[in-house]
Amino acid sequence: MTIGLEDGASLHPEMPPGMPSGVAAIDVAAERARTAGVTQRHYLNAAGAGLMSDAVLERTIRHLRLEQRIGGYAAATELADEVDGVYASAAALLGADADEIACFDTATTALRSIFDALRLGPGDTVIAPRSSYVSQALRLLTLRRHAGVRLDVVPNDATGAMDLTALDRALEQATGRVVVSAVHVPTSSGLVEPVAAIGALARDRGALTVLDATQSVGQIDIDVRQVACDALVTTGRKFLRGPRGTALAYLRRGALDGLGGWAPDVRGSAWTGAGEWTTDGTARQLETWEAAVATRLGLGVALREALDRGMAATESHLAGLGDRLRRALAATDGVALADPPAARSAIVTFTVAGLPGKEVARRLGEARIDTIAVPAGHAQWDLGARGLESVVRVSPHVYNDEADIEALLGAVAEIAAEAR
Repeated sequence: MTIGLEDGASLHPEMPPGMPSGVAAIDVAAERARTAGVTQRHYLNAAGAGLMSDAVLERTIRHLRLEQRIGGYAAATELADEVDGVYASAAALLGADADEIACFDTATTALRSIFDALRLGPGDTVIAPRSSYVSQALRLLTLRRHAGVRLDVVPNDATGAMDLTALDRALEQATGRVVVSAVHVPTSSGLVEPVAAIGALARDRGALTVLDATQSVGQIDIDVRQVACDALVTTGRKFLRGPRGTALAYLRRGALDGLGGWAPDVRGSAWTGAGEWTTDGTARQLETWEAAVATRLGLGVALREALDRGMAATESHLAGLGDRLRRALAATDGVALADPPAARSAIVTFTVAGLPGKEVARRLGEARIDTIAVPAGHAQWDLGARGLESVVRVSPHVYNDEADIEALLGAVAEIAAEAR
């Protein structure tokens, strides 16, 4: 039985409607077979932390055991080629070169490192969308308050995405060095920003684009050359299904020419004299020497799994699943979609009349259905501006089957009915 769908619609996740010709279907059964976490709960929170595959977990643990036997440095030296392979896999996924990839512990750290290296000061301009996440928004507000940087938050158009005409106007009026702090998919909705158009406008105006892709890498096929961004950051734990505490950054070759990392480290710099040092021109100039090698190797497995699965197939599958969820939830009495019209991702947000999002997520959790409530404090320029105190966020992945979707829709319908 399907719940809340139009007649003739299907929830069958293997074959989303409108899949492009020649794109293979996702084998959901195979994904579930290699993901132990699906056996106990209906897990629909990939945008928070996707479920690792068994192989990702085993690779991480195996390296920790090696470190236990021979020490962390010796273990890293022994696996140096495999560690280098993580950069190659990330580059293949993003359409970059391996020397344009850097590894971090979190995407927030990566963003901070990039913006520190840009050395923005009085009179320089940062342009940001309303879809900015709290960590980056606070970073930009701090630059405005303490470094004298001009901050221009661009309004949305009728679709809920960044208004490109307003962006072009902001770029024309910007002063000093100009950086567009773009977002691909926000934390607060299923919106997909027009990042290729944003990057093209910025490049035409001589501005740099730094893209927050934490909610898109792993669910949307991304080519950094086509997007025309100068830097991109993403986390490993979400749609990439890597271990927590892993992240990646792409830094276009030459983007920091004449600047270099704000806090040089032996990882990407050489101390050549009492007061002199040289900096590696690659993205690794932003890294630090110390790192959790075990989780980085686990991320490497997750990257290879994403490549093997195929990002075109993954994007088509997840976009179709998100569309079906939006239709079903919109047809449920007492439920209102919170996604803007430009929502095209697997992330779906909604509210239930009479209940705060945290309470809805709690009740779903009692039914062994994992979602999350996103408060306005995580997205004031978006949720706060729309007068939404919180939304419930659902984010399926390739390991979710029809039983997971049915369980969610049935439970939301019951919660909404009780609230009425």
